[in-house]
Amino acid sequence: MADSVVLDPVDLEILRLLQNDARTTYRDLAAQVGVAPSTCLDRVARLRRSGVILGHVLRLDPAKLGRGLQALLSVQVRPHRRELVGPFVERIRALPEARTVFHLTGPDDYLVQVAVRDMADLQRLVLDEFTAHREVARVETRLIFQQWECGPLLPAGTPAAPGTPTANHGDVAP
Repeated sequence: MADSVVLDPVDLEILRLLQNDARTTYRDLAAQVGVAPSTCLDRVARLRRSGVILGHVLRLDPAKLGRGLQALLSVQVRPHRRELVGPFVERIRALPEARTVFHLTGPDDYLVQVAVRDMADLQRLVLDEFTAHREVARVETRLIFQQWECGPLLPAGTPAAPGTPTANHGDVAP
């Protein structure tokens, strides 16, 4: 598990604002958190370097791109050994239909969210890209009727978690 990063209230506010609108300019972001634009730029760069900010994502609607059927595939790999795990995950991640891959505990080793054109495309994907490989012992398919996004990781106005270490960087405007 990754180590947590020391964040002060300004860092947390920058993250809250960016998670809701990653296209906010540094000038606007700086004004909202009360620091100079150069300070804001430095803080965002530090948050990227430390791995707190993982990137910016453009979300697309699969249905509008001709992939209106989504499913979850529970996959069991046998034998479940390290030399098979890496290549299996990379092969699945390279599939244009794959949306998310989870490595799990329990009876299933992986949960893969996929977006396909129709049932025939889903069948082709399961047979040609999953069960055709010897290490795949079982695939169970569940169709997704509807999906909702959940709230932000740092809701607006929420203070840092109790016991969260903070740092004073000395660059917060009065």
